[in-house]
Amino acid sequence: MRAYERLVEYTKFPTASDEHSPACPSTPAQTDFAEALVREMKALGIDDAVMDENSYVYGTIPANIPDWQGTVIGFIAHMDVVDVVPWENIRPRIIEAYTGKDILLNADKNIIMSPEDYPELLKYTGKDLVVTDGTTLLGADDKAGIADILTMAEYFMSHPEVKHGTVKIAFTPDEEIGRGADLFNVPFFGADFAYTVDGGAFGEVEYETFNAASADILVTGRSIHPGAGKDKLINAARIAAELDSLLPEAMRPEHTEGREGFFHLTGLSGSEEKAEAHYILRDHDSGKLEEKKAIMRAAADFLKAKYGEETVQLTLTDAYRNMAEMVLPHRHLIDIAAEEVRALGGEPLSLPVRGGTDGSRLSFMGLPCPNLGTGGHNCHGRFEYACVQEMDLTVELLVRIAVRYAEIKK
Repeated sequence: MRAYERLVEYTKFPTASDEHSPACPSTPAQTDFAEALVREMKALGIDDAVMDENSYVYGTIPANIPDWQGTVIGFIAHMDVVDVVPWENIRPRIIEAYTGKDILLNADKNIIMSPEDYPELLKYTGKDLVVTDGTTLLGADDKAGIADILTMAEYFMSHPEVKHGTVKIAFTPDEEIGRGADLFNVPFFGADFAYTVDGGAFGEVEYETFNAASADILVTGRSIHPGAGKDKLINAARIAAELDSLLPEAMRPEHTEGREGFFHLTGLSGSEEKAEAHYILRDHDSGKLEEKKAIMRAAADFLKAKYGEETVQLTLTDAYRNMAEMVLPHRHLIDIAAEEVRALGGEPLSLPVRGGTDGSRLSFMGLPCPNLGTGGHNCHGRFEYACVQEMDLTVELLVRIAVRYAEIKK
């Protein structure tokens, strides 16, 4: 089975995670998907495939080199998708030999994906694309990664003549809500190093992420009939909006790129009596992230002085750190992946990731873990698509990386 065929099958599982649920996994559909993946792995001959009590999936492709004692490499992807766009009843289809013109995704709703809006589509002229009907996401983030990994596994299990060391596989829940590494069992996984397969285009070899924090603001107002509100009413909803206006406009995600960090308002709700605002803060430079925290504190302190000390409560929480700190001392992870991308005719691309992966946290848990592309594009949206040939190349890349690590002694 080719990787894109697996991706199409996996879209049947509605695995959006839920940040409001304290459970792990946060949604039962992720457990359903995990169980299906374990069955698939066992059918491929991965006898130790297992799902733990939190729906993390682990498995091993055993070394087929006698008395092998080399470096154990792992590959990791996540099972959940975002819930910010429709994620149920996904209807994937294949565009064969894309012409470079507009793609009519949905005739009834006149939904069109155009290279005018997504010029990178033109790179895939002549290639085959997996697309949606324009009403849902595709889920290639990160089911394309899972499909690539298990297609690699199928190759190894059906080609015993290809010599390799021990290869570890894992699939995590709840990555999209920042919890994918929370209960990951690094010792049980048993790899010396790993790659998350959770990027975009084939050739991406990413080892630098944001430093990340969150800011939660609770505003307590004082409600009174507006007709008698003069000098008495304290409107919590307006104070929350005022706090947002105090943050630098140029430091919003819609105005930043490259290494520029940002404040991103992810939620705002409330009334005169109570209001809440939630932000994520990001920067590749840890010092600049601290500056952003200081700006947030200053805004909260200004409003406390203006409206009363108990009016605004600010909670800042660190989420993850830039994984370059833990990956760069193991430069072979980057170099080997880049060399094999070139061997397959690609050009390795190592840009700072404007986001995070499970690898961000895992790298600081003792498992250095850069990130590879999957062949998926336009993630987290209705115009998400995957390139069939790029997914095939990613499978070949994973095979070649695993073979290379068979030669590396611990």
